[in-house]
Amino acid sequence: MSLHTICKRGFDVVICLPAAIVLLPFFALMVVAIRLTSKGPAIFRQQRAGRCGKPFIFYKFRTMKLDVDPFGPSPKSGGDPRLTKVGRLLREYSLDELPQLCNILKGDMSVVGPRPLYLSQMPEWSERQKKRLLVRPGLTGLAQVSGRGGLTREEKLELDVKYVETAGILTDIRIMLATIGMVFKRKSIYERRYSKTEHTRGQDGE
Repeated sequence: MSLHTICKRGFDVVICLPAAIVLLPFFALMVVAIRLTSKGPAIFRQQRAGRCGKPFIFYKFRTMKLDVDPFGPSPKSGGDPRLTKVGRLLREYSLDELPQLCNILKGDMSVVGPRPLYLSQMPEWSERQKKRLLVRPGLTGLAQVSGRGGLTREEKLELDVKYVETAGILTDIRIMLATIGMVFKRKSIYERRYSKTEHTRGQDGE
Protein backbone atom coordinates (compact mmCIF):
# COMPACT_ATOMS: atom_id res chain seq x y z
CA MET A 1 0.00 0.00 0.00
CA SER A 2 1.48 3.34 -1.06
CA LEU A 3 2.01 6.31 1.27
CA HIS A 4 -0.56 8.28 -0.71
CA THR A 5 -3.16 5.54 -0.23
CA ILE A 6 -2.52 5.46 3.53
CA CYS A 7 -2.70 9.25 3.82
CA LYS A 8 -5.87 9.36 1.72
CA ARG A 9 -7.55 6.76 3.92
CA GLY A 10 -6.60 8.69 7.05
CA PHE A 11 -7.92 11.88 5.45
CA ASP A 12 -11.23 10.16 4.69
CA VAL A 13 -11.70 8.98 8.28
CA VAL A 14 -10.74 12.33 9.80
CA ILE A 15 -13.26 14.12 7.57
CA CYS A 16 -16.13 11.62 7.65
CA LEU A 17 -16.27 10.35 11.23
CA PRO A 18 -17.00 13.77 12.82
CA ALA A 19 -19.34 14.63 9.92
CA ALA A 20 -21.34 11.42 10.40
CA ILE A 21 -21.69 12.04 14.16
CA VAL A 22 -22.80 15.66 13.68
CA LEU A 23 -25.28 14.68 10.96
CA LEU A 24 -26.95 11.83 12.89
CA PRO A 25 -29.97 14.00 13.90
CA PHE A 26 -30.38 15.07 10.26
CA PHE A 27 -30.20 11.43 9.12
CA ALA A 28 -32.94 10.52 11.59
CA LEU A 29 -35.11 13.43 10.40
CA MET A 30 -34.68 12.44 6.75
CA VAL A 31 -35.54 8.81 7.46
CA VAL A 32 -38.79 9.90 9.15
CA ALA A 33 -39.63 12.37 6.35
CA ILE A 34 -39.06 9.81 3.59
CA ARG A 35 -41.04 7.09 5.34
CA LEU A 36 -43.98 9.41 6.10
CA THR A 37 -44.28 10.80 2.57
CA SER A 38 -43.76 7.70 0.40
CA LYS A 39 -43.93 3.94 0.63
CA GLY A 40 -40.73 1.96 0.92
CA PRO A 41 -37.43 2.05 2.81
CA ALA A 42 -35.68 5.33 3.51
CA ILE A 43 -32.30 4.02 2.36
CA PHE A 44 -31.73 2.93 -1.23
CA ARG A 45 -29.22 0.09 -1.54
CA GLN A 46 -27.61 -1.06 -4.75
CA GLN A 47 -24.55 -3.07 -5.76
CA ARG A 48 -21.83 -0.99 -7.41
CA ALA A 49 -18.29 -1.50 -8.71
CA GLY A 50 -15.61 -0.59 -6.18
CA ARG A 51 -11.83 -0.54 -6.37
CA CYS A 52 -10.52 -3.18 -8.80
CA GLY A 53 -14.14 -3.86 -9.76
CA LYS A 54 -14.96 -5.45 -6.39
CA PRO A 55 -18.73 -5.23 -5.71
CA PHE A 56 -20.02 -3.37 -2.67
CA ILE A 57 -23.40 -2.18 -1.40
CA PHE A 58 -23.88 1.52 -2.08
CA TYR A 59 -26.20 3.68 0.08
CA LYS A 60 -28.35 6.72 -0.71
CA PHE A 61 -31.47 8.29 0.72
CA ARG A 62 -34.27 7.03 -1.51
CA THR A 63 -35.45 9.82 -3.83
CA MET A 64 -37.74 7.85 -6.16
CA LYS A 65 -41.12 6.23 -5.75
CA LEU A 66 -41.06 2.56 -4.89
CA ASP A 67 -42.62 1.25 -8.12
CA VAL A 68 -40.21 2.83 -10.62
CA ASP A 69 -37.16 1.32 -12.30
CA PRO A 70 -34.06 2.29 -10.25
CA PHE A 71 -31.84 1.00 -13.07
CA GLY A 72 -33.36 3.34 -15.64
CA PRO A 73 -32.00 6.69 -16.86
CA SER A 74 -31.25 9.24 -14.15
CA PRO A 75 -33.82 12.03 -13.72
CA LYS A 76 -33.58 14.60 -16.52
CA SER A 77 -35.12 17.41 -14.49
CA GLY A 78 -36.63 18.30 -11.13
CA GLY A 79 -40.02 17.60 -12.72
CA ASP A 80 -39.26 13.91 -13.27
CA PRO A 81 -42.42 12.05 -12.14
CA ARG A 82 -40.34 9.27 -10.55
CA LEU A 83 -39.07 11.61 -7.83
CA THR A 84 -40.89 11.92 -4.50
CA LYS A 85 -41.48 15.36 -3.00
CA VAL A 86 -38.80 14.82 -0.37
CA GLY A 87 -36.56 13.15 -2.94
CA ARG A 88 -36.70 16.19 -5.21
CA LEU A 89 -35.52 18.41 -2.34
CA LEU A 90 -32.74 15.98 -1.43
CA ARG A 91 -31.50 15.90 -5.03
CA GLU A 92 -31.56 19.68 -5.37
CA TYR A 93 -28.89 19.94 -2.67
CA SER A 94 -27.23 16.52 -3.20
CA LEU A 95 -28.32 15.50 0.32
CA ASP A 96 -29.38 12.08 -0.94
CA GLU A 97 -25.68 11.16 -1.16
CA LEU A 98 -24.93 11.67 2.55
CA PRO A 99 -25.46 8.00 3.58
CA GLN A 100 -22.31 7.28 1.56
CA LEU A 101 -20.40 8.58 4.57
CA CYS A 102 -21.03 5.05 5.88
CA ASN A 103 -19.51 3.61 2.69
CA ILE A 104 -16.44 5.77 3.24
CA LEU A 105 -16.02 4.76 6.87
CA LYS A 106 -16.38 1.10 5.86
CA GLY A 107 -13.58 1.56 3.33
CA ASP A 108 -15.71 0.92 0.23
CA MET A 109 -15.42 4.53 -0.94
CA SER A 110 -13.34 7.66 -0.49
CA VAL A 111 -14.38 11.29 -0.13
CA VAL A 112 -12.91 12.03 -3.58
CA GLY A 113 -12.73 9.64 -6.51
CA PRO A 114 -14.68 8.49 -9.57
CA ARG A 115 -18.36 8.00 -8.82
CA PRO A 116 -19.27 4.30 -8.31
CA LEU A 117 -21.06 2.91 -11.35
CA TYR A 118 -22.99 -0.25 -12.15
CA LEU A 119 -21.11 -3.54 -12.37
CA SER A 120 -22.88 -4.16 -15.68
CA GLN A 121 -21.20 -1.10 -17.21
CA MET A 122 -17.66 -2.40 -16.74
CA PRO A 123 -17.52 -4.52 -19.94
CA GLU A 124 -18.42 -1.42 -21.97
CA TRP A 125 -15.30 0.51 -20.93
CA SER A 126 -12.07 0.68 -22.89
CA GLU A 127 -8.81 -0.38 -21.23
CA ARG A 128 -8.05 3.28 -20.58
CA GLN A 129 -11.45 3.90 -19.01
CA LYS A 130 -10.99 0.89 -16.72
CA LYS A 131 -8.16 2.78 -15.02
CA ARG A 132 -10.90 4.49 -12.97
CA LEU A 133 -11.09 1.22 -11.01
CA LEU A 134 -7.53 1.62 -9.70
CA VAL A 135 -8.78 3.85 -6.86
CA ARG A 136 -11.73 3.74 -4.48
CA PRO A 137 -14.87 5.38 -5.89
CA GLY A 138 -15.75 8.73 -4.34
CA LEU A 139 -18.55 10.78 -2.87
CA THR A 140 -17.45 13.52 -5.27
CA GLY A 141 -14.91 13.67 -8.04
CA LEU A 142 -13.32 15.61 -10.86
CA ALA A 143 -16.27 14.95 -13.18
CA GLN A 144 -18.71 16.28 -10.56
CA VAL A 145 -16.93 19.65 -10.37
CA SER A 146 -16.26 19.88 -14.11
CA GLY A 147 -19.80 19.83 -15.42
CA ARG A 148 -21.61 17.04 -13.56
CA GLY A 149 -24.93 16.28 -15.28
CA GLY A 150 -23.99 18.50 -18.23
CA LEU A 151 -21.28 16.08 -19.34
CA THR A 152 -21.66 13.09 -21.63
CA ARG A 153 -20.83 9.58 -20.43
CA GLU A 154 -17.53 9.59 -22.32
CA GLU A 155 -16.53 12.98 -20.90
CA LYS A 156 -17.19 11.76 -17.36
CA LEU A 157 -15.15 8.60 -17.86
CA GLU A 158 -12.23 10.59 -19.29
CA LEU A 159 -12.26 12.94 -16.30
CA ASP A 160 -12.32 9.91 -13.98
CA VAL A 161 -9.15 8.61 -15.66
CA LYS A 162 -7.55 12.05 -15.50
CA TYR A 163 -8.22 12.08 -11.74
CA VAL A 164 -6.53 8.69 -11.30
CA GLU A 165 -3.51 9.92 -13.25
CA THR A 166 -3.15 13.13 -11.20
CA ALA A 167 -4.51 12.09 -7.77
CA GLY A 168 -3.06 13.74 -4.68
CA ILE A 169 -4.20 15.21 -1.36
CA LEU A 170 -4.04 18.79 -2.69
CA THR A 171 -6.11 17.75 -5.70
CA ASP A 172 -8.66 16.16 -3.37
CA ILE A 173 -8.89 19.33 -1.26
CA ARG A 174 -9.45 21.46 -4.37
CA ILE A 175 -12.21 19.10 -5.55
CA MET A 176 -13.88 19.13 -2.13
CA LEU A 177 -13.90 22.94 -2.02
CA ALA A 178 -15.25 23.11 -5.58
CA THR A 179 -17.95 20.58 -4.66
CA ILE A 180 -19.23 22.82 -1.86
CA GLY A 181 -19.69 25.62 -4.37
CA MET A 182 -21.43 23.34 -6.86
CA VAL A 183 -23.87 22.09 -4.20
CA PHE A 184 -24.88 25.56 -3.04
CA LYS A 185 -25.24 26.82 -6.60
CA ARG A 186 -27.18 23.63 -7.52
CA LYS A 187 -25.40 23.52 -10.88
CA SER A 188 -25.93 20.67 -13.38
CA ILE A 189 -27.83 18.50 -10.90
CA TYR A 190 -29.70 16.56 -13.55
CA GLU A 191 -28.31 14.83 -16.60
CA ARG A 192 -28.86 16.48 -19.94
CA ARG A 193 -30.73 14.48 -22.57
CA TYR A 194 -28.23 12.38 -24.47
CA SER A 195 -28.48 11.74 -28.18
CA LYS A 196 -29.61 8.31 -29.41
CA THR A 197 -25.99 7.33 -30.07
CA GLU A 198 -25.00 7.84 -26.43
CA HIS A 199 -25.54 5.61 -23.45
CA THR A 200 -28.77 6.73 -21.73
CA ARG A 201 -28.56 4.74 -18.50
CA GLY A 202 -27.97 7.06 -15.54
CA GLN A 203 -24.35 7.38 -14.54
CA ASP A 204 -25.25 7.53 -10.87
CA GLY A 205 -28.07 5.05 -10.31
CA GLU A 206 -31.22 5.88 -8.35
